[in-house]
Amino acid sequence: MTATVLPQIGDWHDFDELAELQRKELPRVLERASASRFYRDRLAGTPASDFGSVRPTTKQDLRDSYPFGLLAVPRSALATYHESSGTAGRPTPSYYTEADWLDLAERYARKWIGISAEDTFLVRTPYALMVTGHLAQAGARLHGATVVPGDNRSLATPCARIVRLLHDLEVTLSWSMAAETLLWAASARELGYRPGRDFPALRALFVGGDPVSPARRARISRLWGVPVIEEYGSTEVGSMAGECPEGTLHLWADRFLFEVYDPGTGRMDREGVGQLVVTPLFRQAMPLVRYNQEDNVEVSYRDCRCGWRLPTVRILGRTAFGYPVGNTRITQDRLEQLVFALPEDRDVLFWRAKAHPDRLTVEIEVPSEHRDVTCADLVRLIDAELGVPCDVRGLPPGTLVPRDVLVGNQDVVKPRSLFGPDEDWSKAIVYH
Repeated sequence: MTATVLPQIGDWHDFDELAELQRKELPRVLERASASRFYRDRLAGTPASDFGSVRPTTKQDLRDSYPFGLLAVPRSALATYHESSGTAGRPTPSYYTEADWLDLAERYARKWIGISAEDTFLVRTPYALMVTGHLAQAGARLHGATVVPGDNRSLATPCARIVRLLHDLEVTLSWSMAAETLLWAASARELGYRPGRDFPALRALFVGGDPVSPARRARISRLWGVPVIEEYGSTEVGSMAGECPEGTLHLWADRFLFEVYDPGTGRMDREGVGQLVVTPLFRQAMPLVRYNQEDNVEVSYRDCRCGWRLPTVRILGRTAFGYPVGNTRITQDRLEQLVFALPEDRDVLFWRAKAHPDRLTVEIEVPSEHRDVTCADLVRLIDAELGVPCDVRGLPPGTLVPRDVLVGNQDVVKPRSLFGPDEDWSKAIVYH
């Protein structure tokens, strides 16, 4: 596979041409998938015309096929092996060839604001089994950007160090979960910086990993004074959607066939509300056919002023998440929309909640001078929007996110076994 084989935005002019592109690729998808142990019997010579009869592939199928049951190329052709985070159950395996990585990098780099050799790109997601950090690095390097690997699972890069890097290296772009950008803002303030003024090189924050409510997104954008650009993807398939210049999230339907599954009826449609089902069109190492991401989405084929001619998607949340309170199902995105609807001068950035069968308990960090009125306002918002009994507790700043997390620069040392007479040998072997 070469770069010229992969479709680029603008190669089609309307949704009919896009559908034709997908139809042409389907026979090759099924042929590649049939080379794996998992799909050999399941597909059994299924022609593309019978694609609609193929049983969806589930996350459990991936787990049961661990590690290489879906491998469709020789092991020697693999470039990387990954596993999902396992937030919704046992991790799922995933693997890619070098050609797969070109597809991955191109999709990730489809940011409307652009990535270039002039950029310094801070990657603040794990450089581990998950694909997320490696994906951003590949996309940034594809366009010549300087990458700063700020792995968020390492003791060597606490928040205070990230703030220093953002400032001193004149970072222009970053990639992280949305929650990270709030931690950086709080850390910057503690260290004497003003997030919206003392980082003039910063031009955008790329975020992904969880749905971001419009209210939280707006708050982050105002805090930093730059656009917040959302990405939607997974370790199993990489980037599935990105934002256009109009701020709309579009599915990369030139690289995937997308369907929406209604678990109530068992029907599959190309649009509507339900669980997102994906078929990568150019995957070599691990072809997936009708893979159910188990994410609740709303997909629509409507024209957007950006002119990309790609379906739009609204991410409603992971099927496995959400908790009942009375007769109402509470999800994080619904609740955070209310938290971040509070007046900004109340300075509420950090919160947590627990769903009980009969009521909701919410805790927020809020300065003492705003505590009573802010708690009362949030109770009213929750009652009006969700209609569930709730208790809201105001906590002093530093309770949920300790100040040490924001300003600490703990020493990181390599483990050793030999110590001098006055040294503490309880640190032997252990990383500190």
